[in-house]
Amino acid sequence: MSLVVGLDVGTQSVKLVAYDSVAHEVLATHSHALELVAQDDGSREQEAQWWIDAIRSCFAKLDPALRARVVALGVSGQQHGFVPVDAAGQVLAPAKLWCDTSTQAECDEIMGAVGGPLRAVALAGNPILAGYTASKLPWTRKHRPEVYRQLASIMLPHDYVNFWLTGERWMEYGDASGTGWLDVRTRQWSPELLAATDAQRDLAACLPPLVEADASFPISAAIADELGLPHGVRVSAGGGDNMMAAIGTGNVASGVLSMSLGTSGTLFAHADHPVVDDNGSWAAFCSSTGGWLPLICTMNCTVATENVARAFGFESRDGDKVLAGTTPGADGLVMLPFFNGERTPDLPHARASLHGMDTANLNRANLYRAAMEGATYALRHGYDALCAAGLHFDAIRLTGGGSHSAAWRQMVADVFELPVDVPTQAEGAAFGAALQALWALDHAAGGHADIAALATEHVHLDPALSTRPDPAATAAYRSHYGHFSRHLEAAVASHANENVTSGG
Repeated sequence: MSLVVGLDVGTQSVKLVAYDSVAHEVLATHSHALELVAQDDGSREQEAQWWIDAIRSCFAKLDPALRARVVALGVSGQQHGFVPVDAAGQVLAPAKLWCDTSTQAECDEIMGAVGGPLRAVALAGNPILAGYTASKLPWTRKHRPEVYRQLASIMLPHDYVNFWLTGERWMEYGDASGTGWLDVRTRQWSPELLAATDAQRDLAACLPPLVEADASFPISAAIADELGLPHGVRVSAGGGDNMMAAIGTGNVASGVLSMSLGTSGTLFAHADHPVVDDNGSWAAFCSSTGGWLPLICTMNCTVATENVARAFGFESRDGDKVLAGTTPGADGLVMLPFFNGERTPDLPHARASLHGMDTANLNRANLYRAAMEGATYALRHGYDALCAAGLHFDAIRLTGGGSHSAAWRQMVADVFELPVDVPTQAEGAAFGAALQALWALDHAAGGHADIAALATEHVHLDPALSTRPDPAATAAYRSHYGHFSRHLEAAVASHANENVTSGG
């Protein structure tokens, strides 16, 4: 009875990892794809029932003999989503997701009500950005008034899955800090930001109780029977996908920087104190281990390379072959890869742009390299802000789809001038959820296991995928990163001028 399960409820799929904590072996991995409803106004939504059906499918694929051995499970969920639930526990409307940008006006309204973005940071550590949960409430009040009238519980995606599994409503600090309402310094809800979201209603009454990261709850007997699990299974507090990926990549102590090269790009690090920027240059989140998780999120990472690959009729998995023969700097091409607008820096209405074209450099190989470099430079821009805040890093732990590219791994090492390692377990968020479940199970039994020690014991790196900076390439990238930075500064200045002109 040593099997723990991690579930990752993502945007594109639900993934299940079954891990034998004694044998230190992943015994099974299953997934089920999810649909996404996208509208021209920037709305991005999913039905919460799709997540539940996908979880059922994943467990149905898991061998019954393995299901019978499960002792605990943890849930990782896409951050910032809003699941409106009534007093009877019924979902009232589709869930608006992290990538939903239809609520930009509501972000501005909330921050305006408290005195602007800097005041929002002073109150809670973060501005209210497009995609954050807070802005989805006034949007729902305006566009789905009957849903808002019946609203009894505000749940994030992983909160709702936990509720389905246990019948209990709770929220943990890591994912809660992505709502925009949690003061990450005090770990308490900000009354001012809640009132700014709706001055006529006590939204705090709709928020589930906050629990510590090592908390756990018993699975409901009915759900255990449905999934073929023992009645004694414990469900851990869970957390947002970035918080769980931090655990799954071993980023639970200072000095390690995790980088995820997925649809969006993320950088996150462990801190033992709140790391807040007065200007909101990064997300000042809590972790799902009792600490803090300063995080940089860019909205465009593999989106950039996939768009170029699609335009030229090849698959991104063949991108390394396409890059063969190109050199750092893409012969002068520079891409600002803002296909989906951008969160860091805050340019929600930006679009991708290409600079430095001439008759010699405009070809598919250089364009693909420019897309990869642009996505990497955008993350480096966030990294510079973290370093300026006094954080120091010895290595990068790389995860996400981009980590499968040897060329991209080497580019990250060269651009960041740090060694790059890749964990053996590719599903970092699901694996992190499994490790958190193992930690919570020990605490429920009266133990005192340390999450950092557990991560050291169970997170392993693949030496075949490790890479180190190449001195010649790092020197070239320093120069080319400067070109990118100048184009980025121009884009930020242009956005600021547009705001002044429009009165925004």
